[in-house]
Amino acid sequence: PERPGPAPQHPGEPGAAPGQAEPSPRQAAAGTGSVFRALSAEDGEQRPAEIESLCMKCFCSGVTRLLLTRIPFFREVIVSSFTCGSCSWANTEIQAAGRIQERGVRYSLTVSSRQVSDMDRQVVKTDCATARIPELDFEIPAFSQKGVLTTIEGLIDRAVAGLEQDQPVRRATDQEVASKIDEFIGKLKQLKEVHSPFTFIIDDPSGNSFVENPRAPQKDDALVVTHYRRSPQQAAMLGLQGEELDERPDDDAAEDLRNEVLQFNTNCPECNAPASTNMKLVQIPHFKEVIIMATNCDSCGHRTNEVKSGGAIEPQGTRITLRITDPSDMTRDILKSETCSVEIPELEFELGMGALGGKFTTLEGLLKDIRDLVERNPFSLGDSSTPSRTGKLQEFIGKLQEIIEGKAKAHLILDDPAGNSYLQNVYAPEEDPELRVERYERSFEQNEDLGLNDMKTEGYEAEEASGR
Repeated sequence: PERPGPAPQHPGEPGAAPGQAEPSPRQAAAGTGSVFRALSAEDGEQRPAEIESLCMKCFCSGVTRLLLTRIPFFREVIVSSFTCGSCSWANTEIQAAGRIQERGVRYSLTVSSRQVSDMDRQVVKTDCATARIPELDFEIPAFSQKGVLTTIEGLIDRAVAGLEQDQPVRRATDQEVASKIDEFIGKLKQLKEVHSPFTFIIDDPSGNSFVENPRAPQKDDALVVTHYRRSPQQAAMLGLQGEELDERPDDDAAEDLRNEVLQFNTNCPECNAPASTNMKLVQIPHFKEVIIMATNCDSCGHRTNEVKSGGAIEPQGTRITLRITDPSDMTRDILKSETCSVEIPELEFELGMGALGGKFTTLEGLLKDIRDLVERNPFSLGDSSTPSRTGKLQEFIGKLQEIIEGKAKAHLILDDPAGNSYLQNVYAPEEDPELRVERYERSFEQNEDLGLNDMKTEGYEAEEASGR
């Protein structure tokens, strides 16, 4: 609402005659020490620098005064004030003297009474900060005003002045809109009397805004200060997108990795031609994180996918038993790790661990992969097979197809000694009546297959040091 006047960055504009900044006596004498003095300093040494600048209203020469000051319990700021002797126009701005902070800040103040001087609290509002009063659904958007050092009452007065600026034109062109704005201006003016409590919120992604705590360094119960990590949109708004990504902690970097498909070069396992493998982290609900890898070869058209567990081997093995009673069971998600075996008792079928590799698919997809594995076996259905064996396998494939189509009921058992397999519970987080998950202690042979018997992780460094 308020027009920005010439700030210290305008001395080079046409018609401007830059002046010489006058140093303080302490700076001239010592030449060392901080140039920022406390805001309440009254010792006469804090003299503003004066620069002759161009007035953007009447285009005559005015004066910009710069004051380098330190706000108690906050940080250093630069206050600039412009006045024009010709048209009497004045404007003030504030800029943060430091860098953008590592985190954004949100101040929430409950203004309850005028007697406690809540309206007189000092407020630093940078140009990228948003000021809100939820009770009136009122908001001053970011970058709509220049930074300012004022009070809460001063911010309300600036908002009122900005709304009243074009009211004469609105009354002439749109009386209805002008009446609504007049009504809203009246509500803003009533806020200054604090007839009822209201909430004043400043949200600044740069972290350089400030609301005074008159009880500092003690806690102010009416003021809530929250520091937060900027979103990618806020970082881009501040021009810090690349820097923000570098400064994110490991958990944020891992979150970005989950949303990104990584690609690296490899060779096709069939024709050995150069190919690319895509890799993505996927979080399975109510389970754990897995890594899905897919390789596509443009030369021979070979495609393969593989699933790796993103976590460690579990302390116990897992046996999952599902009673297939409905065709909807075919849509259940399944994670079959490389160490998992599959059993269907009704068909007297067992698939050992390592077969089919790791897969993240549905129950229907797993059964179809089993069917394709049997059909592609040349020793079962090829020239090397016998008629009796072929008949039994054709009967097996027919029964398996009936289970896939939901015409027959059966049990599916996933036995994973590493505990890294998963079958979706469609009733989660409630218990699934058709699903049973058992935990068991691994045998010595199972630990041997997983390479755990000879694995030592405790006291390794001490033994290595003693061996030296």
